[in-house]
Parts: sequence; structure tokens; C-alpha cells
Amino acid sequence: MDIISLNDTSKLYLVGGVVRDELLGIKSLDIDIVYEGSVIEDIETLRQSRKNVILNLFQKLYDINIQPEKTDIEVVRTNPDFGTVRVKLSEREVDIASTRTERYDRKGHLPQVEKIGCSLQEDVRRRDFTVNSLYKSLSTGKIFDFTGGQEDLKNKKLRILHNKSFIDDPTRIIRALKFSHRFGFELEAETRKLRDEYLKNINYDMCYKRIKKELIETLSLNSDKVFKRFIKEKIYKLITENDVELPANSPEQLIKKYTPKSENIWLIYAGVLRDLSRLELTRKEQKILDDFKELEAAEFKNDFEIYRAFEGKEIESVILYAVLKDEKTALHYLDNLRQIKIQITGKNLEKMGIEPSPKYKEIFDFVLQKKLKNPAITLNDEILEVKKVFLN
Repeated sequence: MDIISLNDTSKLYLVGGVVRDELLGIKSLDIDIVYEGSVIEDIETLRQSRKNVILNLFQKLYDINIQPEKTDIEVVRTNPDFGTVRVKLSEREVDIASTRTERYDRKGHLPQVEKIGCSLQEDVRRRDFTVNSLYKSLSTGKIFDFTGGQEDLKNKKLRILHNKSFIDDPTRIIRALKFSHRFGFELEAETRKLRDEYLKNINYDMCYKRIKKELIETLSLNSDKVFKRFIKEKIYKLITENDVELPANSPEQLIKKYTPKSENIWLIYAGVLRDLSRLELTRKEQKILDDFKELEAAEFKNDFEIYRAFEGKEIESVILYAVLKDEKTALHYLDNLRQIKIQITGKNLEKMGIEPSPKYKEIFDFVLQKKLKNPAITLNDEILEVKKVFLN
């Protein structure tokens, strides 16, 4: 990354994942910027005295086209509680955070901000892992490492910063699973020990909105390897106190083959836990679980009953049924039955002199059974079958 001389803007740093990823030689998904001090107090000075320098810097960082002489740094909003500023540069909005210290008055919930405008050495204490605790000066390119993060990067180790890290924020346990999969890292021995100790004595009074967010990001990776660790290492205990075993069937391959909506992939994996009562589910997510429960409770004697039970159910529910109950029946529906549709309509029946009535359902079910036995029959064939049985 090109470094631009910032002079009095030398308090700006890249922090966290963007520094980690640069050292690993991979493209970063996010760019986090921190200002050593209170950016809310200093933003006007920065806008007025160093506008062009900041615009040139962000043009490099975000690969956007900016004409400094025609572009202003517009403050979109500030958040005094957390010391953050959002600025708009051309069409791009950028967040800048002040350095701050935090405390956890309620373990497992959002932290309280203690001080805004602290040193980097104080700010680093609120980070999750050493490899995410690196700062890079935007004026010199120098990396500041207060926790041994560079060494852990070399050794591919995930290490928490203090012994109460998981107690303060249990979401870090799920995040560790995500990072270990993405980068091939392993938990450092003491970190693993502290994690396992917490999972044996979980404080269920925690912020499940944050747990759900991390769960979605991790299980949406659609990896059987991740899921096996999630179950075998008992990370699932953060969600439910029930004992859970790995299902015999693989969600990963079914998801790849039948391509459910990406935002619902996580729920197929989480649905294996059965008890998601601690998570705040959307109506759509709840419907997926409810549809699965209906299918699980049903019994089928023939293709017609399978079709009627599965028709209209969410694809994620069908995949979950394949994972937990009966893969053969679910795949039979998905591969052979679900594309079968009768062509005859109410208008066709009216033309035959059959008045609209509840009998229509009986007729449509009759035609469907014929179609399931012989999917090749045409609309004319369907009409002839109805005439033969219902008009004579």
C-alpha cells in the first residue's frame, strides 16, 4: 500500500483485519481506521487544514476517483457515545473511530465506553485476538504490535489478550472458529483451555443478537469441517444446553446441489441444534423451522402424499429434513417430483360444464396422481382422464 505523508494527520492508523490480511498477502474484506485521540473533537481541524492529504489517502485506500479541488469531506454523522465519525468522500462513506477503553459491566453484553481519546496501548486491550491487534501508521507505514500479533501470525496461532476475554465476550469463541477456518490458524494452548473452561460453565445471560450475527457469518461458510468442529468442540453449547450429535448426512453437499438462498444457509446448520429459542428469528427463519417440523412429523405411503407434504415448503426445510430425518425421500421429491405440475385449470373444468365447487380439489388431486405416475401426459390427456371419470 502506498504511504502518503500526513504530517499532522499522523494519528490515523489502519487496525485489525486490514493489517492482518496485508501481512498475510490477501485482500481484506474491511478497512478499519482508528484515530489516536478524539476524532470528533479534531475532525474540523483535519477537514480544514489537511483536506487534500486525507482525500488523497482515502482515494488510495478505497480505490475511488476523487478530485480534491472539487470534493469536500462531509461529516455525515457522529456518535459521541463511541467516539466515531462517519465522513462522506464523493460517493463513499468512511467510518473513523477514536481510540477508546471499554469495560464489561454485564459479562456477555455490549461493553461500556470508559474513555475516548486514549493511547494505542490502551485501545488495544479491547481487541479480540493478537493477530487482530496490529496498527499500521498511515503516515509512515510502521506497524505497532503491542501483543505479539506478528509472531502469532507467523505461527498461525489464535491467542486472546487476557484470561477473561471469552467471559467478557463469548462471541469470540465463534469468531475464533471462523478465523481458524479462513486462515488455517489453531487456538494457542492457553486460549483453547480457557475456551473449553467457559463452554463447561456458560453464562447464558448474554447478547444473543451478537451471537446470532457471528453464527450467521460462520455457518454461512457452508463447510462440513467448520460444522464438525462446532459440534465436536461443543461450541454449540452457547446456543442450547441440549446435547447435540453430528447428523449422518452432510449439509454442505446438499446445499451446494440445491442452492438455497445464501442468507438462509446458516439456518440449515443451526437447525440441527433444534433448540434455537435463545435466538431472535425472523418470520422467514421461523417458517423454515416450522416447515421442517411439519415434514418431520408426517408419514408418507406414496408419491402423492410426499408431493402434497413437501409442496410449498421452503427449500431449506426440505434440506434440513434430508439431513436430520430421511435423505432418500427428500431427494426423491427434489429430483423427481417437485417439477411435476398439472396443466388443467378451473377454466378447463368450466368448459366441460363442471361448476366451481369443492369438487375441483378432488379433480385436481386425481389428475396429479395420474401425472405423478406418468409425467409425460399432456393437457389433452388430463382433460380426457377427467371426462372419463367425472363426466360419465
